[in-house]
Amino acid sequence: MQTLEALAHAAKSLAQGTWTPSETEVARQMHICNGCRYCEGFCAVFPAMTRRLEFGQADIHYMANLCHNCGACLHACQYAPPHEFAINVPQAMAQVRGQTYADYAWPPALGTLYKHNGLAVAMSLAAGLSLFLLLALQRNGTLWASPAQASFYDVFPHNLLVSLFAPVFLFATLALALGVRRFWQDITPATSGAALTLPATTEASEAALKLKYLDGGHGDGCNNEDDAFTLSRRRAHHLTFYGFMLCFAATSVATLYHYVFGWVAPYELPSLPKVLGVVGGISLLLGTASLLKLNLARHPMHGDKAQKPMDLGFIALLFLTSATGLALWLARGSAALPALLAIHLGVVMALFATLPYGKFAHGIFRTAALLRFAVEKRQPSQIGLGGE
Repeated sequence: MQTLEALAHAAKSLAQGTWTPSETEVARQMHICNGCRYCEGFCAVFPAMTRRLEFGQADIHYMANLCHNCGACLHACQYAPPHEFAINVPQAMAQVRGQTYADYAWPPALGTLYKHNGLAVAMSLAAGLSLFLLLALQRNGTLWASPAQASFYDVFPHNLLVSLFAPVFLFATLALALGVRRFWQDITPATSGAALTLPATTEASEAALKLKYLDGGHGDGCNNEDDAFTLSRRRAHHLTFYGFMLCFAATSVATLYHYVFGWVAPYELPSLPKVLGVVGGISLLLGTASLLKLNLARHPMHGDKAQKPMDLGFIALLFLTSATGLALWLARGSAALPALLAIHLGVVMALFATLPYGKFAHGIFRTAALLRFAVEKRQPSQIGLGGE
């Protein structure tokens, strides 16, 4: 009976003409899961599900971004393939989640391009920007360092670097802000419409920063290439995220040093920018290498294979950012410094230019979904069900 009802809902969704097959598939699976509820304690998706009898597009986008793709529900499900119900929540949610990155991207054309060609776009952009900077140095006769080139600013003047990076950073910030704003506006009415509160914000922030829902619902971790539980994904994500944030903090502190105190780079150990940068770079290098290994070994029923180029493009840019940054530090005082600097700057600009369209946006959207979940769970259920 539950299957017939789910198929009826799916047929109704398709008849509306505005739903994608992946959205309709999530709605079908959620109706079946709502009748089972074995996985209710696994993560935020299932308590959010039990508050609903119907699933609109906004509900589906919201729950897809709540899903952390840990795989626990797939391996616990009695209706998973090869059962005729074919319930695979991680894969169905991943397909919708990838769609939301493109649908909410600004401008939309760039979101679609990166979704389908993420790895090629990332590598081509990094190579093109690096080559442009290398050719500029070659033309100026400064591709190889002379004893007079003691700092980065001797290779690229400070004002030139600001003029190169400020537009890219501002564009990425604007594109991310516009995308998440549209996402927030769409899912807010579907999640009670209540305003954020301090307790809800605190809870959601803690869940996001600790990656609470990458524990598989029981603390043992995710399923990766098999049924075995592992905390490797959680640790790799932590190394990557906090490594990135430490590198960003290093740049921010260096900017403060330059403009407020007049302390001009280069900075050496044990200065704060250098400590933050080295620790962050090593953390980012280890985290992205682990993510790459886990991504390539992931169970074929987890996630969306079509998103692999996008995933790999983001991982590759983060890895190259940390690797070239550390190489640049180790090569200080050598003739290779200008060339390494050009390559590093090209990779970093490519990273920031593509941030709004890949897995970095996924982190922003997921945080927004966690905020709405923390708000919604504090409201009375309209159907007398669920809640965490």
